[in-house]
Amino acid sequence: MSTRDFEISFKETRLNLEPASPSSIVNHRVTAPSSFGRAISATTTRSTSHVADDEKGFRTHNLGSASSIYYRKHHSSPRAFHWRVLENDTVLSIRTADVCKQPREPESPLVLNLRFASPIRTSCIGFADPQDHDALSIFLIDQSNQLHVITLRPEYFRKKSATEGGIAEACKISSPPGFTFKHPHRLVAVSSEQLIVTMHDGGILRFDRNRAQDASNGSLWKETIYNVAGWGQHLRGLVPFQRAPTIRHDKVNMELTAATSTAVTTMECPDRAYLFTICLDHRMRIWDVKTGQILYTGDILNLKRDPQENSQWVIDPSQCNLVRLVPNGRGRCLAVTYSPVGAGEFKFWKVQTNDQGSVHVAEFFPGGKLVPPSPSSSDIWTMADFAVGKHASGPQLWTLWKNNTTYRVHTLKVNGRNPSDPFSNSWKAVSAESTIPFVQSSGPCDPIDSTEKWLDLIFFPGRFPRSTLETALAMYERGLGTYKESSTKSGKSIAEAICSVVGSTTSLDRTSVGGVDYEQFRGTNETQWMRFWRLLLELDKQRGEALSLVLESDSGMIWVPCADGLSAIRVCSGMDRVYHNLQAPDDRNEDVAALVSAGLGFLDTFTDSMLQVSRAALRAELYEDLAKTDDERIQNFFDKAGFWRQISDEDCLLVVEALGNNFQMLTPRLYEDLFDLITSASEANSQELREPFTILGRKVVVRTMQDTIELHWRILFSQLILLVHMEFEIDNDADALHSRFDIGAIYRKLIDSLRRLEQLRWMAKTELLIAGSRADRGGSGTLSPSTKRGIEDAHSVTALEGLLGHLLGLPESHNQLLIASITDLVLDLCSPDSSTVLDTSMLQCWLLKHDRPDLAYELNPFANQSPFSTYIQGRVFLALRDFDTASVYFKRASIGLSTQIRDPERHSAGLLDDTEWNLINSGLPNYYAHIVNLYDKQKAYSFVIEFSRLALQFAKGRAGEAQGIKTEMLSRLFMASIAICHFEAAHSALLLMEDEAMQKSYLRRLVEKMCETRQNTELINLPFAGLQNKVDEILLEKCRATKDVINGLPYHQVLYAWRISHNDFRGGAAILLDRLQKLRQMGEGDKLGAEDALDTQVTRQYLLLINALSCVKPQEAYILEDIQPEVTVNGNGSNHKNSTNGVAPAKDEEVLDDDDLENQLDDLVKRLDKVDPVTHGKKKQGEDKENDPSERSLLQKMEQFSEATARKQQHQQKTQTPEARASRKLLTLADLRRQYQQELDKIAAIQNNQFGFSAVAGDDGDILMDVGA
Repeated sequence: MSTRDFEISFKETRLNLEPASPSSIVNHRVTAPSSFGRAISATTTRSTSHVADDEKGFRTHNLGSASSIYYRKHHSSPRAFHWRVLENDTVLSIRTADVCKQPREPESPLVLNLRFASPIRTSCIGFADPQDHDALSIFLIDQSNQLHVITLRPEYFRKKSATEGGIAEACKISSPPGFTFKHPHRLVAVSSEQLIVTMHDGGILRFDRNRAQDASNGSLWKETIYNVAGWGQHLRGLVPFQRAPTIRHDKVNMELTAATSTAVTTMECPDRAYLFTICLDHRMRIWDVKTGQILYTGDILNLKRDPQENSQWVIDPSQCNLVRLVPNGRGRCLAVTYSPVGAGEFKFWKVQTNDQGSVHVAEFFPGGKLVPPSPSSSDIWTMADFAVGKHASGPQLWTLWKNNTTYRVHTLKVNGRNPSDPFSNSWKAVSAESTIPFVQSSGPCDPIDSTEKWLDLIFFPGRFPRSTLETALAMYERGLGTYKESSTKSGKSIAEAICSVVGSTTSLDRTSVGGVDYEQFRGTNETQWMRFWRLLLELDKQRGEALSLVLESDSGMIWVPCADGLSAIRVCSGMDRVYHNLQAPDDRNEDVAALVSAGLGFLDTFTDSMLQVSRAALRAELYEDLAKTDDERIQNFFDKAGFWRQISDEDCLLVVEALGNNFQMLTPRLYEDLFDLITSASEANSQELREPFTILGRKVVVRTMQDTIELHWRILFSQLILLVHMEFEIDNDADALHSRFDIGAIYRKLIDSLRRLEQLRWMAKTELLIAGSRADRGGSGTLSPSTKRGIEDAHSVTALEGLLGHLLGLPESHNQLLIASITDLVLDLCSPDSSTVLDTSMLQCWLLKHDRPDLAYELNPFANQSPFSTYIQGRVFLALRDFDTASVYFKRASIGLSTQIRDPERHSAGLLDDTEWNLINSGLPNYYAHIVNLYDKQKAYSFVIEFSRLALQFAKGRAGEAQGIKTEMLSRLFMASIAICHFEAAHSALLLMEDEAMQKSYLRRLVEKMCETRQNTELINLPFAGLQNKVDEILLEKCRATKDVINGLPYHQVLYAWRISHNDFRGGAAILLDRLQKLRQMGEGDKLGAEDALDTQVTRQYLLLINALSCVKPQEAYILEDIQPEVTVNGNGSNHKNSTNGVAPAKDEEVLDDDDLENQLDDLVKRLDKVDPVTHGKKKQGEDKENDPSERSLLQKMEQFSEATARKQQHQQKTQTPEARASRKLLTLADLRRQYQQELDKIAAIQNNQFGFSAVAGDDGDILMDVGA
């Protein structure tokens, strides 16, 4: 019997067990117990990954030898736990397996790996749920016959901090005395306080937990042993003996009364427990756990056998799944047994108990015989496990068949209401997920590179875990002879490593005529990728070996735990059922099946090049906004696809045979039925969630979505091709499709459905890293993915899960099993008229929030033309630093996002904060101000200038708000202009500022920036209307603060040029004098010129100074020099006063303080008026004409200056200390010329080695040489 003979009503979804984040794995090493019976546990919070380089290592480190799911009874947060035994039975890996959770319940993402010193007995692992506290109790026996009891709290699976100190307190190890002379075979946990171990001799060993007040000898457990004879005594009084016959198993002689399969039930009776055992002698025994009595013994098929034939009915000791119990009310249960002998047969039993504790066992269907059919008759299949559930009319049986690593799941609904023929219903099959996707060959017309095609295929989300990829790469490198153990740890990602290794096997050669041989390169590259792909498939096949079958009775969820995976079984949708049963459709969907079969068959005749061209034509229909009629669109698609040129008459004949002449089967109703199959009748997704999905639940939905999207896309695409073909296949207009019904409406609906599926396909295959939360470590917020801790804690999710994850869960009106709810939810998401709107702009916001503008850009073809969507597209280009394109989108959205609306919806996935939302829909100035902020963050200053000007242009209206925007935009405009050295724009913004303090601050910044960038000429040319004095003050302050006038910024030259340009020659001369003094302080006067000795910094400065004063009137040709006194100590200890310029004053010069300015006036009066000593200042008669008018004017100004100076001195004497008072000296043009000449004489003396001796001694008492003496 082949698989296709079974009607497929269920579908499998296979999940990877690889955690989303590597840091989710927490390793604990459980070692020998201490003196108190507690284990010593060492904790490692980071995963210790090991790259296996061969199949043996891969099986050891990644494939489990046993696996199942345990559901707790008394607590539900979390309720399900998935466990596996790894690494040669030394590691027990446990994780939560709940699909749903309570709305406020935290996730449990951690995986606990418990490593034991001795290998675990995989048949002796049990779980229990303590009733009095929220925990998970684990019981296991290792190969050294030590009993491990581990109690795990839910916090261990939620926060790594809960196990940072180890789990030594939770682990207790004991060595039961009963194991010293008996061999344990099976373990079953009755409760957290009691467990039972079946022994090799047919007896059972009951462990009862000792309470603290009852434990006199310190033992954790009280042991009681019972044998098949029904007697019991304490372990110390038991003497073992050998019974016959026996079966050799695992180096132990097993007696036929030994139990190989066990199950425990209370039958809803308090303080009672019954142990059902299937023994090697093909009998079922029911034990009273409390008393140890055997209440029932009988053949599991209720057969009366000849004692001589007992050897033919012996069960293999490795069989462990032979009995299942289903509660059926107080004191009753349904027991289902399976006999593996012969062809295999099931038997259903009604079990009842009374108040006295006795049980009554009877066949549920007397005379009924149920032999399950194997998936195929050509192969050898073994019944590996089974489960029993309930349905409306009776029990439902689920079977797991295995053939090597391949498995199949079948189900049968037993009709309990028809005892005469309870097995009349046919078996239903579960469609196995195919892990081998269609591999399209590469060609010269491929839209993408061959390597990119293979990477998309290999790294499809959920297809292969990292461990499989690394092992396949290591094996591939070993085959090439280039394997190095450190090759995968060189800092490359796994994708880069694969591309590097595969690419190294191919070289681009030349043809015989000298051209580049692209075909040979493409063929060789394709061959190497196919070789690596086959290695992956071989490893993945081993991962898919089924280990058990688990049914959760409350939700109806069916699981198949595999060696390195977990398969969820769900109900088929209408389209799934039609597609998987095309060869034998039901009567209701027979016509739809014919239509689907015709479309898929017609599409299968297309070559790869035809498919590529057709898909290219479809992309134009999906993404381009074509303002055409339906007929024009169909004609356009037909012309672009061009498949009619390459299809044969035989291909067309197949379509006619399926749909009739002139395609008479096609009707509008038929297409309605087709679309009904991909539309969910449930509106569950539009309701509030009662129980949101967990991480595992969302993973199930995403994988189911991926399968459903691919199936629906292929079917609808084939229907689109078929519809266009049939429209142009009939030449007679009277018989054409458009004359019978509106094919344009069907074409539009197909395009709309494909557009939604295309977007969902992109979301389901696109993965990105999300920063992990650090709340479990006492922090808040999330960790940056750029940091080391952030990289470790970051988890990978698909875009589908990231955007729609909060919408996935069970709705309020949930009234069906979970296996059907998942199908309805996925079907609604894929439906063209889904209640879940795919907001492209919201998805782009979410991607931008997580710093993935590259992925957000790929969604632009799906975006609509609404103002907010246009704005978000601008944000995408802005994040990609395409500022010009972003500017276009921002301007396009300006009108729509500046108009005020009532109660706007503020949804942006956290991209926009409240401040940014307040700037939207509140006028153009605020909108442009928001755009300015965005560009400013990107440091795109030219666009800051552009949008600042736009904001200023519209900043009119209410004074307060407009003034605030104006001030802010002027500030942004000024700062952006300064940043890119647009000084004219900065100057214009500066003049428009009304805040004097801000204007002065920005003026200083402008002057400093222009001087730093050496834009001195532009600075001088700017008008600075009304700000010229402030510019002069700023430059003067900079000049006074400048110490190094040679290497520093030339503030003196800038201020000199500034003053000269504004006809302030004396001011220019004054600042030149300050530079001259600082040059002397730096010793520049002693540095002779290279070509001309007289051409020094000081002499050039004198020339500039003399030229500046020569440009003013003679009566104004003077400046005042500020001199700071310097007091030094001579060798004799006396004080000596030097001028700051370091040059001794000339003999006819006097150095005077401000208090002695009157002395200079007196000297000037003596020269001008020939003052008589007797008259004291009275003029001689007849001398007025002889005096120079310029000197008279100078005298008048000096008198005014003297009076002002006197007033200033009086103020300084009150406010300053004597040390702070500065000295001044009056310098005329003649004085400067004389000093210049002295400087030249000094240089000439240095050149001629003419030195004299100074009368002033140095610090050490030596006589100093005076240059030019």
